Formats: sequence, structure tokens, C-alpha cells
Amino acid sequence: MNSADVIVKNGWVLTLDEGGRAYPEGFIAIKGDRIAAVGPADGAAQWMAEREINARGGLVMPGLVNAHTHAAMTCFRGLADDLPLMTWLNDHIFPAEARLKAEHVHLGTLLACAEMLLSGTTCFCDMYLFEDAVAEAAHAAGIRAVVGEVLYDFPSPNYGPIEEGFRYTEMLIAKWRHDPLITIAVEPHSPYLCSPDLLRRAAELAGNNNIPLVIHLSETASEVQTIRERYGRSPVQHLANLGVLGPNLLACHCVALDEGDMDLLAAGDVKVVHNPESNMKLASGIAPVPELLARDICVALGTDGCASNNDLDMLSEMDTAAKLHKVATLDPTAVKAEAVLRMATIDGARALGLGDRIGSLEVGKQADLIVLDIRQPHLTPFYHPASHLVYAARGGDVTTTIVGGRVLVEERRLTAMDVDAVMDRVTRLALEIGARN
Repeated sequence: MNSADVIVKNGWVLTLDEGGRAYPEGFIAIKGDRIAAVGPADGAAQWMAEREINARGGLVMPGLVNAHTHAAMTCFRGLADDLPLMTWLNDHIFPAEARLKAEHVHLGTLLACAEMLLSGTTCFCDMYLFEDAVAEAAHAAGIRAVVGEVLYDFPSPNYGPIEEGFRYTEMLIAKWRHDPLITIAVEPHSPYLCSPDLLRRAAELAGNNNIPLVIHLSETASEVQTIRERYGRSPVQHLANLGVLGPNLLACHCVALDEGDMDLLAAGDVKVVHNPESNMKLASGIAPVPELLARDICVALGTDGCASNNDLDMLSEMDTAAKLHKVATLDPTAVKAEAVLRMATIDGARALGLGDRIGSLEVGKQADLIVLDIRQPHLTPFYHPASHLVYAARGGDVTTTIVGGRVLVEERRLTAMDVDAVMDRVTRLALEIGARN
């Protein structure tokens, strides 16, 4: 008899491994923070555990990966809607952010972590201000996170001049280097807000530390025009000319790309994050995801921040992603449910450099997994797991969320956070923000 700490059983187990294995009646054994066994239900008899979680016929799958967000922007949810991107940024978001403090970011991130955990996200990649506070909040909440301080040419409300921004990033790298949940990334904002020297230096710092380099790239046609006027190249060509394109680069949005740009991204093994709902809301355009996938580019999925989405529900994001490209191409096969599901799980993990640790349910990987209740009217009957997850499931269907073997959501309730207290504090902060905006 083998011993485990937690056994999840009586569920349809969807592994998302290379073989695409699924067990209509399966189990998972967790020992410490790792998956010790996964397989058909009869294998559970070989294991005994201190704790058993009955999936009650639900769907057990890898936790979702939100590959691009700004977690603390939960504080700005609904603050400035129905505006063009640059108006939204320059007239509303940047002024509001100029008054932010570390405690505000910590609080907003706690709220984001609660929302994500309750809707099945077990890992997120964040770009924002006061990122040490983001890392602290994520660690306290128990969620896995890739975080990096946003770097740009003008002074930051956090660190001031850019030289201090690099010092702050180096501090983050040193502080969180060995943390089991937190990974630090180097995160220059975008080609239009970062000088060539800043971009080169950021790439060098990320490369020297073998960590991700994250950037907004070709988010709008106006951005492409700006960079062409400034440097005579598209944003992607600009980064290629600087030697920045590479396997550790996570390029967020990638809406306004031409054929040459996509070829460069493929040649550099650059990872792309698709943010369909944010891009739709800000009328930025539609990323050419079918063309990216045809080039074998790793495409992940992200929600972006709550000020431009306005939620962090990755199940909703999957539904939007799959349908958006069907209507954009007038081809119902353009991006299939299975591909979108991979974007939100194993391909999201690969994009963050964590594919060997999370994103699929395999022995030896981190025990990051979720359980969904599929015995519900909107999920009945149940033919194909990927189809149901992408086209019918909702964040509220998640009953259990486990990160690194730790049960953080059970019976749809957070086990390690007083979410009511967090919501009350954010509500009070919002009154202050609204009065100033």
C-alpha cells in the first residue's frame, strides 16, 4: 500500500499530457507538492491518504494558467470603460496609478487571487507596479505566479528613474529566487515606452538569470505606426534588430502582425499571449492566432487586467477565444476547442517556462489541479470534455482548486483567505479612487 497526503477520486481525469490520456473514472494521488500517481479508478486501491476529495463524477484537470494580467487592477474594475486604448491609459489609468501605494497593490492582488482561485486559475503572469507586493500577496494566497516590475522610460510611481527600476528588478530576482511559488520575470512595458537601450538591458538581465522576458507587443495598429515612424520597422522587426527575440520572450497581445512579423516570432521561438476579451473591449483588433498556430508558435491565453476585461475568468476567456476566430475567419474550424484548452493549460505553462512543472497531470509534476462540477443543467449531457470546458463551463463551476498539493478552494469556498474582509477593504479603497478620478 502506497501512502499519499491527498487523493482525488471519483472524477473524469483529463491529464493534458502528451498522449492526451483521459480517464472517465480516474484518480490522482498527491504527496507533498507533487503528483504521485494518476490513472484509472482501480489504481486508487493501492493508495491510502490522510485526506480524500470526492470529485462526485466531476471533471478533474490541470489548473488554468492566466499568462498575462495586471492583478492589482481589480481596484480599477469598471473605473474607465468604453474608451480607446491610449485615451484609457493616458487619461485614466496612468493618473490613477500615479497615486498607488504598495499596500493598494497588495490588496488588489489579494482580490485578484481570490477571483482566480475560485474560477480555476492556479498560476498567473503579472506585470505591474510594486511587484514585490504582488509576489507577497500571491505567496500568501498560495497561488503560483510569475511577476515582474514594469519598466519604462519615464519615472515610475514605485521606483522613480529607470536605473532604480533595474535595481528593484534585481532585488526581486534575489529575494524570490528559491521560492516554490514565485518566479521573477524582467518586464519592459512595450517598444513605444522603452528605449532601445532599456530593451537590450532588460533582455540581457533576463538571459543572464534564465528567467522570462515579458513585453506588450504590437497591441494596436497605432503602436505599429508609431514604431515605424520612430525606427523605420514594425515593433517585431525592431525587437529582432535589437537582438531581443528569443525563446524566453513572452509577447503579449500581438494583434497587429504581418507575415514577416509572424515568421520572425516563429524563427525566434517567441511565445505569444492572446488576450481576446481585452482586445475586443478596447477595440484593439484580433490577433492572428490561426496563423500563429500554423507556424507552431506557442500561444498562451490571458485575461489582461480587470480594468480592460473586466474579470479574470479563464473559462470565459477560452469560450471567447474559440468563437472569436471562427467569426473573424468565417471558418468554424479555425481554432478548435482542444487548441484553446491547451492555450489555457500546458501551452500557458510552456510560455512561462514552467512546462516541466505544471500544465498537465503527470507523475512528478506540481500538484496544481482543479475539479469542476459537471452535474449541472448547462453541462448535461457530457460528451466531450474539451468542448464542454471551452463552450459551456463557467468559472463558478469550479468546486476545488489545489496548488502545489495545498487545497485552496473546497466546495467553492476559499480555505486560506477571508475574502469578505478583502472585498470590504477594496470597496473602501474604490471610494477614494473614484473621488479622485
